[in-house]
Order: sequence, then structure tokens, then C-alpha cells
Amino acid sequence: MMAGGHQAVMLAQAVEALNVPNVRNGIYVDGTFGRGGHSRRILDVLGSEGRLIALDRDLDAITAGAAINDKRFTLLHGWFGEMRALLAGAGIEKVDGILLDLGVSSPQLDDAARGFSFRFDAPLDMRMDTSRGLTAAQWLAIADESEIREVIKNHGEERFAKQIAAAIVAARAGGAAIGTTRQLAALVAHAVPAREPRQDPATRTFQALRIHLNQELEELSVVLPQCVDLLNPGGRLAVISFHSLEDRIVKRFMREAAAGARVPARLPLRAYEMPQPQMRLIGKAQRTSDEEIARNPRARSASLRVAERAAINSGRGAL
Repeated sequence: MMAGGHQAVMLAQAVEALNVPNVRNGIYVDGTFGRGGHSRRILDVLGSEGRLIALDRDLDAITAGAAINDKRFTLLHGWFGEMRALLAGAGIEKVDGILLDLGVSSPQLDDAARGFSFRFDAPLDMRMDTSRGLTAAQWLAIADESEIREVIKNHGEERFAKQIAAAIVAARAGGAAIGTTRQLAALVAHAVPAREPRQDPATRTFQALRIHLNQELEELSVVLPQCVDLLNPGGRLAVISFHSLEDRIVKRFMREAAAGARVPARLPLRAYEMPQPQMRLIGKAQRTSDEEIARNPRARSASLRVAERAAINSGRGAL
């Protein structure tokens, strides 16, 4: 499904993963509304008494969501790391499914004014939520060399982070402001050796700055435990990630939640006192099909992981 030029990834798999067809009158959360592809598909399956709460930090997404006129649907502006508080404000304490579609959306990449892409010469912004925080240009103007290097190295997995950071600071010291996407891309291109033709040398740097400015990995680490607490027993958490940094966090969290808390082997706990797993893994990571990748090349790196909230152990004899 396309909405506002954006093709939502793994639509059928995501709705099936949330188990919406079997719990049609449940309460669901789309933690990353985007242009509403996943939300619209959930609403297509949702029962008349069901409810869908969608969140997004992007004000353009909130504007786009106004086109959905459905009494079962509520759209809230906020970061998904604020999910528990946002849902509480909407009178929601527990839900039956949560979907997180991570990363940047096509409208954000394709709108030159947003400054996410070096395909256009535009102000270097990169904020998903333009109502708060520093732009990329503002951050590059004040960050010290070591901080720039660490961000590009850790969030972009860039081998030449040291050279790029040094070039940015040298340009800044020489009075050359880095205010546009093309200025930054050109600076990176001069700082690193030539790469394979299919990848622009600035790709990893742009990814790193976007992740850092929008606190994407921190937000993910904050929201995952909230999701567990918000889910009813049997409720599903489905997460679509697009690069290894995100997927690593999701994979580790789900595995640890499914394994239960670790306790020292010699601790004298009886079986019913042992910490129980909070989640149950549902299958292995799913990948996009060749057919979907042919329709939407940006889906090629997507990975869907699913886990289900385990029954709550409330004491001796409870399961």
C-alpha cells in the first residue's frame, strides 16, 4: 500500500505477526505511523469494537494522518520512547499488539527540505521531529572532533570516521560552514578513499548523523521494555528494522526477555519462585520477499522479529 509516496514494508507479515485477524476487537499500537500504510491495513482487519492508537514524532506524518476518518483510530504526536505516557493520556493501560517500523520513511528521504538525503542540495536538518532538538548543521558547528568521530564510527560503522571528523573540524576552523547536504557530502567524499560505485562515500556519515540526532537507538532501547509492560498476556510485539544496529538491539532484547532473568545457580529458590520469561519468541526473523524488493528496493534490508507476552506469574501455583 502506498500513502503519500511511501510504501509500507512487510504489510501482510506485520498484520499477521500482530495476530489481528484472531483478536479482531483488541487494542493495537502502531508506534511509527509514517504515512499510515500499516495503520490502514490493521484497520482493514480490525473489528468494529477494536481500537488502533498510532504515534509519530514527525509533524508531517501527523498532518497526513488527519485523512483517516475512523472512530477506531487515534493518532498522537510524540516519540515512541514516550509510549507509556502517551497511551496513559489516551486512557490506555494494556494493549494486544504493538508494531514498530524503525528507521527513516520515504517521504522524509524524498523531501529535500528535510535534509536527510544528499541527492538534493538542501539545508542540513535531519530531524524527524522538527519541533525540538538541534539540526545536523547546528550540531556539526558545536560538536568537538572526538564526539563527531565516535558518532560516525559507532552509528555509521564507518572505517574512515577519524578522517571525516578531522575534515569537518578543519573546514569549520577555516570558516567554511557546513550548512547544506551537498556541502557535507562533498567534504566526506574528499576525506575518504573511493568506494564501490553503488554506494556514495557519504552514505554511512549521513546515516550516523541521522541516528544520533534523532536518538534512534536510545529510543528503541527505552521503548522495548515499555512494550512488554503494556502488552496483555498473549499480546504480540512486532519490530521491523532496517540495519544491523537496530536489529541487534531488538534481537538481544527479545532473546533475553524470552530467557527470563538469570539468577546465581546456588541461590535457594524453589521452582515457582524462579523469575519467569516475560516473552515467547514467535518464529525466526522474517525477511522481505524478492517480489517486494522488486517493487520497493528500499525494503531489501528489512527484518521482522516477533515475540509474544508470556502469561504473568503471580505467585505459587500460578502460570
